[in-house]
Amino acid sequence: MFKKILIANRGEIAVRIIRAARELGIETVAVYSEADKDSLHALLADEAICIGPAKATDSYLNMNAVLSAAILTKAQAIHPGFGFLSENSKFATMCEEMNIKFIGPSGTVMDKMGDKINARAEMIKANVPVIPGSDGEVFTAEDALEIAEQIGYPVMLKASAGGGGKGIRKVTQKADLVAAFESASQEALAAFGNGAMYIEKVVYPARHIEVQILGDSHGNIIHLGERDCSLQRNNQKVLEESPSVAIGQTLRDEMGQAAVRAAQAVQYENAGTIEFLVDESTGQFYFMEMNTRIQVEHPVTEFVTGVDLVKEQIKVASGLELSYRQEDISITGHAIECRINAENPAFNFAPSPGKIESVFLPAGGVGVRVDSAVYPDYTIPPYYDSMIAKVIVHGENRFDALMKMQRALYEFEVSGVITNVDFQLDLISDSHVIAGDYDTSFLMETFLPAYQEDKE
Repeated sequence: MFKKILIANRGEIAVRIIRAARELGIETVAVYSEADKDSLHALLADEAICIGPAKATDSYLNMNAVLSAAILTKAQAIHPGFGFLSENSKFATMCEEMNIKFIGPSGTVMDKMGDKINARAEMIKANVPVIPGSDGEVFTAEDALEIAEQIGYPVMLKASAGGGGKGIRKVTQKADLVAAFESASQEALAAFGNGAMYIEKVVYPARHIEVQILGDSHGNIIHLGERDCSLQRNNQKVLEESPSVAIGQTLRDEMGQAAVRAAQAVQYENAGTIEFLVDESTGQFYFMEMNTRIQVEHPVTEFVTGVDLVKEQIKVASGLELSYRQEDISITGHAIECRINAENPAFNFAPSPGKIESVFLPAGGVGVRVDSAVYPDYTIPPYYDSMIAKVIVHGENRFDALMKMQRALYEFEVSGVITNVDFQLDLISDSHVIAGDYDTSFLMETFLPAYQEDKE
Protein backbone atom coordinates (compact mmCIF):
# COMPACT_ATOMS: atom_id res chain seq x y z
CA MET A 1 0.00 0.00 0.00
CA PHE A 2 1.14 3.55 -0.70
CA LYS A 3 2.50 5.61 2.18
CA LYS A 4 1.72 8.97 0.55
CA ILE A 5 -0.42 10.11 -2.38
CA LEU A 6 -0.87 13.50 -4.03
CA ILE A 7 -4.36 14.70 -5.02
CA ALA A 8 -4.20 16.60 -8.30
CA ASN A 9 -7.56 18.28 -7.89
CA ARG A 10 -9.57 20.67 -5.75
CA GLY A 11 -13.01 21.11 -4.17
CA GLU A 12 -15.25 18.35 -2.87
CA ILE A 13 -13.57 15.52 -4.84
CA ALA A 14 -10.17 16.40 -3.37
CA VAL A 15 -11.70 16.35 0.12
CA ARG A 16 -13.38 13.02 -0.68
CA ILE A 17 -10.05 11.46 -1.72
CA ILE A 18 -8.21 12.84 1.31
CA ARG A 19 -10.77 11.26 3.64
CA ALA A 20 -10.59 7.88 1.90
CA ALA A 21 -6.79 7.91 2.01
CA ARG A 22 -6.75 8.81 5.69
CA GLU A 23 -9.06 5.89 6.47
CA LEU A 24 -6.54 3.65 4.68
CA GLY A 25 -3.69 5.08 6.76
CA ILE A 26 -2.16 6.96 3.83
CA GLU A 27 -0.66 10.44 4.08
CA THR A 28 -1.93 13.02 1.59
CA VAL A 29 -0.53 15.97 -0.31
CA ALA A 30 -2.87 18.67 -1.59
CA VAL A 31 -1.92 20.95 -4.45
CA TYR A 32 -3.63 24.30 -4.72
CA SER A 33 -3.63 27.44 -6.83
CA GLU A 34 -3.11 30.91 -5.40
CA ALA A 35 -6.90 31.36 -5.49
CA ASP A 36 -7.34 28.21 -3.39
CA LYS A 37 -4.92 28.89 -0.54
CA ASP A 38 -7.81 28.86 1.98
CA SER A 39 -9.60 25.91 0.40
CA LEU A 40 -10.75 22.99 2.55
CA HIS A 41 -8.70 20.39 0.70
CA ALA A 42 -5.52 22.38 1.35
CA LEU A 43 -6.42 22.65 5.04
CA LEU A 44 -7.30 18.95 5.49
CA ALA A 45 -4.33 17.33 3.78
CA ASP A 46 -1.18 16.37 5.67
CA GLU A 47 0.84 18.59 3.33
CA ALA A 48 -0.17 21.32 0.89
CA ILE A 49 1.85 22.94 -1.85
CA CYS A 50 1.00 25.84 -4.16
CA ILE A 51 1.46 25.00 -7.84
CA GLY A 52 0.68 28.28 -9.55
CA PRO A 53 -1.69 31.20 -10.23
CA ALA A 54 -5.47 31.01 -10.20
CA LYS A 55 -5.90 30.18 -13.88
CA ALA A 56 -6.32 26.41 -14.23
CA THR A 57 -3.88 26.18 -17.15
CA ASP A 58 -1.20 27.65 -14.88
CA SER A 59 -1.94 25.39 -11.91
CA TYR A 60 -4.26 22.36 -11.91
CA LEU A 61 -3.60 21.69 -15.61
CA ASN A 62 0.14 22.36 -15.35
CA MET A 63 1.53 18.84 -15.59
CA ASN A 64 5.11 19.81 -14.78
CA ALA A 65 4.02 21.72 -11.67
CA VAL A 66 1.90 18.80 -10.41
CA LEU A 67 4.68 16.27 -11.01
CA SER A 68 7.28 18.54 -9.41
CA ALA A 69 5.07 18.75 -6.31
CA ALA A 70 4.82 14.95 -6.21
CA ILE A 71 8.59 14.55 -6.48
CA LEU A 72 9.26 17.27 -3.90
CA THR A 73 6.93 15.68 -1.35
CA LYS A 74 7.96 12.09 -2.20
CA ALA A 75 4.41 11.08 -3.10
CA GLN A 76 4.25 7.58 -4.56
CA ALA A 77 0.99 8.04 -6.44
CA ILE A 78 -1.27 10.73 -7.87
CA HIS A 79 -5.06 10.63 -7.73
CA PRO A 80 -6.49 12.95 -10.40
CA GLY A 81 -10.15 12.96 -9.26
CA PHE A 82 -12.40 14.08 -12.13
CA GLY A 83 -11.88 16.91 -14.59
CA PHE A 84 -8.51 18.65 -14.98
CA LEU A 85 -5.87 15.96 -15.74
CA SER A 86 -8.02 12.93 -14.92
CA GLU A 87 -8.39 11.81 -18.56
CA ASN A 88 -5.13 13.19 -19.93
CA SER A 89 -3.22 10.25 -21.38
CA LYS A 90 -0.01 12.27 -21.67
CA PHE A 91 -0.09 13.02 -17.95
CA ALA A 92 -0.77 9.37 -17.07
CA THR A 93 2.19 8.33 -19.22
CA MET A 94 4.43 10.99 -17.68
CA CYS A 95 3.57 9.67 -14.21
CA GLU A 96 4.52 6.16 -15.30
CA GLU A 97 7.81 7.37 -16.77
CA MET A 98 8.67 9.08 -13.48
CA ASN A 99 7.79 5.97 -11.43
CA ILE A 100 4.77 7.66 -9.87
CA LYS A 101 1.60 5.57 -9.94
CA PHE A 102 -1.33 7.23 -11.70
CA ILE A 103 -4.50 6.17 -9.88
CA GLY A 104 -6.46 5.34 -12.98
CA PRO A 105 -5.97 3.47 -16.26
CA SER A 106 -2.81 3.67 -18.36
CA GLY A 107 -2.30 6.36 -20.96
CA THR A 108 -2.61 3.70 -23.68
CA VAL A 109 -6.06 2.64 -22.46
CA MET A 110 -7.12 6.29 -22.16
CA ASP A 111 -6.15 6.86 -25.78
CA LYS A 112 -8.20 3.85 -26.83
CA MET A 113 -11.31 4.78 -24.89
CA GLY A 114 -10.99 8.56 -24.45
CA ASP A 115 -11.09 9.12 -28.20
CA LYS A 116 -14.67 8.40 -29.22
CA ILE A 117 -13.71 7.07 -32.66
CA ASN A 118 -11.23 4.55 -31.24
CA ALA A 119 -13.70 3.60 -28.50
CA ARG A 120 -16.42 2.96 -31.07
CA ALA A 121 -14.13 0.62 -33.02
CA GLU A 122 -13.15 -1.25 -29.84
CA MET A 123 -16.79 -1.72 -28.87
CA ILE A 124 -17.74 -3.13 -32.26
CA LYS A 125 -14.94 -5.71 -31.85
CA ALA A 126 -16.22 -6.52 -28.32
CA ASN A 127 -19.77 -7.10 -29.60
CA VAL A 128 -21.15 -4.08 -27.74
CA PRO A 129 -23.98 -2.28 -29.64
CA VAL A 130 -23.03 1.18 -30.95
CA ILE A 131 -25.20 4.03 -32.24
CA PRO A 132 -25.41 4.22 -36.07
CA GLY A 133 -23.00 6.92 -37.23
CA SER A 134 -19.72 7.79 -38.92
CA ASP A 135 -17.03 5.12 -39.04
CA GLY A 136 -14.21 7.55 -38.33
CA GLU A 137 -13.37 11.18 -37.70
CA VAL A 138 -15.13 13.81 -39.79
CA PHE A 139 -13.05 16.87 -40.64
CA THR A 140 -15.20 18.85 -43.07
CA ALA A 141 -18.78 20.06 -43.21
CA GLU A 142 -19.09 18.55 -46.70
CA ASP A 143 -18.32 15.06 -45.40
CA ALA A 144 -20.69 15.65 -42.48
CA LEU A 145 -23.51 16.49 -44.91
CA GLU A 146 -22.94 13.27 -46.83
CA ILE A 147 -22.93 11.09 -43.69
CA ALA A 148 -25.99 12.81 -42.22
CA GLU A 149 -27.85 12.15 -45.47
CA GLN A 150 -26.99 8.45 -45.19
CA ILE A 151 -28.05 7.90 -41.55
CA GLY A 152 -30.93 10.41 -41.57
CA TYR A 153 -31.82 13.44 -39.47
CA PRO A 154 -31.81 14.36 -36.66
CA VAL A 155 -28.10 13.78 -36.00
CA MET A 156 -25.73 14.61 -33.17
CA LEU A 157 -22.34 16.17 -33.84
CA LYS A 158 -19.77 15.29 -31.17
CA ALA A 159 -16.14 16.22 -30.65
CA SER A 160 -13.95 13.15 -31.10
CA ALA A 161 -11.78 14.13 -28.13
CA GLY A 162 -14.63 15.79 -26.24
CA GLY A 163 -16.33 15.58 -22.90
CA GLY A 164 -18.16 17.74 -20.37
CA GLY A 165 -20.80 18.77 -22.90
CA LYS A 166 -18.36 20.70 -25.13
CA GLY A 167 -18.30 20.35 -28.91
CA ILE A 168 -21.79 18.86 -29.12
CA ARG A 169 -24.59 20.02 -31.42
CA LYS A 170 -27.96 18.49 -32.28
CA VAL A 171 -28.97 19.11 -35.89
CA THR A 172 -32.55 18.45 -36.99
CA GLN A 173 -32.34 19.55 -40.63
CA LYS A 174 -29.83 19.81 -43.46
CA ALA A 175 -29.93 23.62 -43.60
CA ASP A 176 -28.45 23.90 -40.11
CA LEU A 177 -25.66 21.35 -40.37
CA VAL A 178 -22.79 23.40 -41.83
CA ALA A 179 -23.04 26.19 -39.25
CA ALA A 180 -23.43 23.69 -36.40
CA PHE A 181 -20.45 21.64 -37.59
CA GLU A 182 -18.16 24.65 -37.83
CA SER A 183 -19.10 26.06 -34.40
CA ALA A 184 -18.82 22.65 -32.69
CA SER A 185 -15.46 21.99 -34.33
CA GLN A 186 -14.10 25.38 -33.27
CA GLU A 187 -15.34 24.82 -29.71
CA ALA A 188 -13.68 21.39 -29.65
CA LEU A 189 -10.42 22.78 -30.99
CA ALA A 190 -10.35 25.45 -28.28
CA ALA A 191 -11.27 23.05 -25.47
CA PHE A 192 -9.32 19.92 -26.44
CA GLY A 193 -6.80 20.98 -29.08
CA ASN A 194 -8.58 18.70 -31.58
CA GLY A 195 -11.35 19.90 -33.87
CA ALA A 196 -12.21 16.49 -35.34
CA MET A 197 -15.87 15.47 -35.06
CA TYR A 198 -17.97 12.38 -35.47
CA ILE A 199 -21.66 12.00 -36.23
CA GLU A 200 -24.33 9.84 -34.63
CA LYS A 201 -27.98 9.22 -35.29
CA VAL A 202 -30.12 10.84 -32.58
CA VAL A 203 -31.78 8.19 -30.42
CA TYR A 204 -35.10 9.62 -29.21
CA PRO A 205 -36.82 9.27 -26.83
CA ALA A 206 -33.90 7.94 -24.82
CA ARG A 207 -32.52 7.38 -21.36
CA HIS A 208 -28.89 8.08 -20.49
CA ILE A 209 -27.81 5.03 -18.47
CA GLU A 210 -24.24 4.50 -17.29
CA VAL A 211 -22.72 1.39 -15.74
CA GLN A 212 -20.00 1.61 -13.09
CA ILE A 213 -17.12 -0.82 -13.54
CA LEU A 214 -14.01 -1.69 -11.51
CA GLY A 215 -10.98 -3.56 -12.77
CA ASP A 216 -7.65 -4.59 -11.26
CA SER A 217 -4.21 -5.47 -12.64
CA HIS A 218 -4.94 -9.18 -12.15
CA GLY A 219 -7.61 -9.33 -14.86
CA ASN A 220 -10.65 -9.09 -12.59
CA ILE A 221 -13.44 -6.80 -13.83
CA ILE A 222 -16.88 -6.32 -12.27
CA HIS A 223 -19.82 -3.98 -12.71
CA LEU A 224 -21.72 -2.30 -9.88
CA GLY A 225 -25.08 -1.64 -11.49
CA GLU A 226 -26.28 1.44 -13.33
CA ARG A 227 -27.04 5.10 -12.77
CA ASP A 228 -29.75 7.00 -14.61
CA CYS A 229 -28.36 10.37 -15.73
CA SER A 230 -31.17 11.42 -18.06
CA LEU A 231 -31.93 14.74 -16.32
CA GLN A 232 -29.50 17.05 -18.08
CA ARG A 233 -29.18 20.72 -19.00
CA ASN A 234 -27.04 21.55 -22.03
CA ASN A 235 -25.63 18.00 -21.97
CA GLN A 236 -24.52 18.45 -18.35
CA LYS A 237 -25.93 16.12 -15.71
CA VAL A 238 -28.12 17.75 -13.07
CA LEU A 239 -29.52 14.83 -11.06
CA GLU A 240 -28.59 11.14 -10.98
CA GLU A 241 -30.23 8.09 -9.43
CA SER A 242 -29.73 4.36 -9.03
CA PRO A 243 -31.25 2.00 -9.94
CA SER A 244 -33.03 3.32 -13.04
CA VAL A 245 -36.81 2.95 -13.10
CA ALA A 246 -36.65 2.81 -16.92
CA ILE A 247 -35.09 -0.64 -17.26
CA GLY A 248 -36.01 -4.10 -16.03
CA GLN A 249 -33.75 -6.79 -14.61
CA THR A 250 -33.18 -8.53 -17.95
CA LEU A 251 -31.96 -5.33 -19.64
CA ARG A 252 -30.00 -4.43 -16.50
CA ASP A 253 -28.11 -7.71 -16.66
CA GLU A 254 -27.47 -7.35 -20.41
CA MET A 255 -26.06 -3.84 -19.97
CA GLY A 256 -23.89 -4.90 -17.04
CA GLN A 257 -22.45 -7.78 -19.05
CA ALA A 258 -21.85 -5.50 -22.05
CA ALA A 259 -20.03 -3.01 -19.78
CA VAL A 260 -17.76 -5.78 -18.50
CA ARG A 261 -17.04 -6.93 -22.08
CA ALA A 262 -16.20 -3.36 -22.99
CA ALA A 263 -13.72 -3.07 -20.12
CA GLN A 264 -12.22 -6.49 -20.80
CA ALA A 265 -11.65 -5.57 -24.44
CA VAL A 266 -9.08 -2.96 -23.41
CA GLN A 267 -7.83 -4.73 -20.24
CA TYR A 268 -9.19 -1.91 -18.14
CA GLU A 269 -7.75 -1.19 -14.69
CA ASN A 270 -9.26 1.01 -11.94
CA ALA A 271 -12.68 2.74 -11.85
CA GLY A 272 -14.50 3.62 -15.04
CA THR A 273 -17.97 4.15 -16.45
CA ILE A 274 -19.54 2.79 -19.61
CA GLU A 275 -22.23 5.16 -20.84
CA PHE A 276 -25.21 3.92 -22.84
CA LEU A 277 -28.26 5.40 -24.52
CA VAL A 278 -31.41 3.30 -24.21
CA ASP A 279 -34.00 3.74 -26.96
CA GLU A 280 -37.25 3.87 -25.00
CA SER A 281 -39.33 2.97 -28.05
CA THR A 282 -37.46 -0.29 -28.74
CA GLY A 283 -35.60 -1.11 -25.52
CA GLN A 284 -32.33 -1.38 -27.47
CA PHE A 285 -29.24 0.05 -25.78
CA TYR A 286 -26.19 1.58 -27.48
CA PHE A 287 -22.65 2.39 -26.31
CA MET A 288 -21.94 6.14 -26.19
CA GLU A 289 -18.57 6.54 -24.51
CA MET A 290 -16.38 5.49 -21.63
CA ASN A 291 -15.28 7.79 -18.82
CA THR A 292 -11.84 6.61 -17.71
CA ARG A 293 -12.03 8.13 -14.22
CA ILE A 294 -14.19 8.38 -11.10
CA GLN A 295 -17.49 10.14 -11.79
CA VAL A 296 -19.09 13.10 -10.02
CA GLU A 297 -22.06 10.86 -9.26
CA HIS A 298 -20.08 7.93 -7.79
CA PRO A 299 -21.70 8.30 -4.31
CA VAL A 300 -25.01 7.07 -5.77
CA THR A 301 -23.40 3.72 -6.54
CA GLU A 302 -21.62 3.66 -3.18
CA PHE A 303 -24.95 4.03 -1.38
CA VAL A 304 -26.75 1.19 -3.20
CA THR A 305 -23.81 -1.25 -3.23
CA GLY A 306 -21.95 -0.41 -0.01
CA VAL A 307 -18.67 -0.30 -1.96
CA ASP A 308 -16.24 2.57 -1.32
CA LEU A 309 -15.17 3.27 -4.90
CA VAL A 310 -12.37 5.68 -4.02
CA LYS A 311 -10.77 3.24 -1.60
CA GLU A 312 -11.02 0.52 -4.25
CA GLN A 313 -9.30 2.86 -6.72
CA ILE A 314 -6.38 3.33 -4.35
CA LYS A 315 -6.14 -0.36 -3.46
CA VAL A 316 -6.21 -1.45 -7.10
CA ALA A 317 -3.56 1.12 -8.04
CA SER A 318 -1.29 -0.25 -5.30
CA GLY A 319 -1.44 -3.69 -6.93
CA LEU A 320 -4.08 -5.38 -4.79
CA GLU A 321 -6.88 -7.48 -6.25
CA LEU A 322 -10.44 -6.17 -6.14
CA SER A 323 -12.05 -6.67 -2.74
CA TYR A 324 -15.22 -7.97 -4.43
CA ARG A 325 -16.32 -10.53 -6.99
CA GLN A 326 -19.38 -10.05 -9.18
CA GLU A 327 -21.45 -12.34 -6.98
CA ASP A 328 -20.69 -10.08 -3.98
CA ILE A 329 -22.42 -7.09 -5.60
CA SER A 330 -26.10 -6.52 -4.92
CA ILE A 331 -28.24 -3.41 -5.26
CA THR A 332 -30.06 -2.39 -2.08
CA GLY A 333 -32.64 0.40 -1.93
CA HIS A 334 -32.52 3.55 -4.04
CA ALA A 335 -30.12 6.50 -4.15
CA ILE A 336 -30.37 10.00 -5.65
CA GLU A 337 -27.77 12.77 -6.07
CA CYS A 338 -28.42 16.47 -6.68
CA ARG A 339 -25.57 18.75 -7.75
CA ILE A 340 -25.59 22.06 -5.88
CA ASN A 341 -23.98 24.87 -7.86
CA ALA A 342 -23.23 28.49 -7.10
CA GLU A 343 -25.31 29.74 -10.00
CA ASN A 344 -28.41 31.79 -10.69
CA PRO A 345 -31.19 29.82 -12.45
CA ALA A 346 -33.12 33.07 -13.03
CA PHE A 347 -30.30 34.41 -15.22
CA ASN A 348 -29.61 31.40 -17.42
CA PHE A 349 -27.71 29.68 -14.60
CA ALA A 350 -24.93 32.28 -14.60
CA PRO A 351 -22.13 31.45 -12.12
CA SER A 352 -22.43 33.18 -8.74
CA PRO A 353 -18.99 33.26 -7.09
CA GLY A 354 -18.37 35.20 -3.91
CA LYS A 355 -18.02 34.94 -0.16
CA ILE A 356 -20.22 32.51 1.72
CA GLU A 357 -21.56 34.30 4.79
CA SER A 358 -23.19 31.23 6.34
CA VAL A 359 -23.97 27.69 5.29
CA PHE A 360 -25.98 24.79 6.70
CA LEU A 361 -25.35 21.41 5.08
CA PRO A 362 -28.18 18.94 5.78
CA ALA A 363 -25.91 15.92 6.41
CA GLY A 364 -28.09 14.52 9.18
CA GLY A 365 -30.40 11.54 9.50
CA VAL A 366 -30.14 8.03 8.14
CA GLY A 367 -29.11 7.83 4.50
CA VAL A 368 -28.22 11.49 3.90
CA ARG A 369 -24.73 12.47 2.74
CA VAL A 370 -23.30 15.81 1.62
CA ASP A 371 -19.97 15.98 -0.20
CA SER A 372 -18.71 19.56 -0.11
CA ALA A 373 -15.68 21.75 0.44
CA VAL A 374 -17.38 24.99 1.49
CA TYR A 375 -17.56 26.55 4.93
CA PRO A 376 -18.62 29.92 6.45
CA ASP A 377 -16.47 32.84 5.24
CA TYR A 378 -15.06 30.74 2.39
CA THR A 379 -14.84 32.66 -0.88
CA ILE A 380 -15.86 30.74 -3.99
CA PRO A 381 -13.36 31.70 -6.71
CA PRO A 382 -14.65 32.57 -10.20
CA TYR A 383 -12.06 30.49 -12.04
CA TYR A 384 -13.42 26.96 -11.73
CA ASP A 385 -16.55 24.81 -11.98
CA SER A 386 -19.49 26.25 -10.05
CA MET A 387 -20.40 23.05 -8.16
CA ILE A 388 -20.07 23.59 -4.41
CA ALA A 389 -21.75 20.46 -3.01
CA LYS A 390 -23.48 17.21 -3.78
CA VAL A 391 -26.48 16.05 -1.76
CA ILE A 392 -26.88 12.27 -1.87
CA VAL A 393 -29.66 10.29 -0.22
CA HIS A 394 -30.42 6.59 0.18
CA GLY A 395 -33.86 5.16 0.89
CA GLU A 396 -35.50 1.77 1.16
CA ASN A 397 -37.20 2.50 -2.17
CA ARG A 398 -37.43 5.33 -4.71
CA PHE A 399 -40.29 7.14 -2.98
CA ASP A 400 -38.41 7.06 0.33
CA ALA A 401 -35.31 8.48 -1.41
CA LEU A 402 -37.34 11.23 -3.10
CA MET A 403 -38.84 12.30 0.23
CA LYS A 404 -35.41 12.34 1.89
CA MET A 405 -34.01 14.47 -0.93
CA GLN A 406 -36.90 16.93 -0.64
CA ARG A 407 -36.28 17.20 3.09
CA ALA A 408 -32.53 17.63 2.66
CA LEU A 409 -32.86 20.33 -0.01
CA TYR A 410 -35.43 22.15 2.11
CA GLU A 411 -32.87 22.33 4.93
CA PHE A 412 -29.91 23.33 2.73
CA GLU A 413 -29.11 26.99 3.49
CA VAL A 414 -26.43 29.21 1.96
CA SER A 415 -26.18 32.98 2.26
CA GLY A 416 -23.81 35.30 0.42
CA VAL A 417 -24.04 33.58 -2.96
CA ILE A 418 -26.94 32.41 -5.12
CA THR A 419 -27.34 28.65 -5.62
CA ASN A 420 -29.59 26.26 -7.53
CA VAL A 421 -30.97 24.61 -4.36
CA ASP A 422 -34.52 25.86 -4.96
CA PHE A 423 -34.31 24.81 -8.61
CA GLN A 424 -33.27 21.29 -7.57
CA LEU A 425 -36.08 21.19 -4.99
CA ASP A 426 -38.61 22.15 -7.67
CA LEU A 427 -37.17 19.54 -10.04
CA ILE A 428 -37.26 16.70 -7.49
CA SER A 429 -40.84 17.71 -6.63
CA ASP A 430 -42.07 17.68 -10.24
CA SER A 431 -44.81 15.14 -10.89
CA HIS A 432 -43.00 13.69 -13.92
CA VAL A 433 -39.78 13.19 -11.96
CA ILE A 434 -41.67 11.66 -9.04
CA ALA A 435 -43.33 9.23 -11.46
CA GLY A 436 -40.02 8.48 -13.19
CA ASP A 437 -41.61 9.68 -16.42
CA TYR A 438 -38.77 11.55 -18.11
CA ASP A 439 -36.07 11.15 -20.77
CA THR A 440 -32.96 13.05 -21.89
CA SER A 441 -35.05 15.85 -23.41
CA PHE A 442 -37.35 16.40 -20.42
CA LEU A 443 -35.39 19.01 -18.48
CA MET A 444 -34.59 21.27 -21.43
CA GLU A 445 -37.79 20.89 -23.46
CA THR A 446 -40.48 20.39 -20.80
CA PHE A 447 -39.40 21.33 -17.30
CA LEU A 448 -37.27 24.44 -17.94
CA PRO A 449 -39.75 26.31 -20.19
CA ALA A 450 -42.53 25.83 -17.61
CA TYR A 451 -40.15 26.68 -14.75
CA GLN A 452 -38.96 29.90 -16.34
CA GLU A 453 -42.49 30.95 -17.22
CA ASP A 454 -43.59 30.34 -13.64
CA LYS A 455 -40.73 32.47 -12.27
CA GLU A 456 -41.44 35.45 -14.53
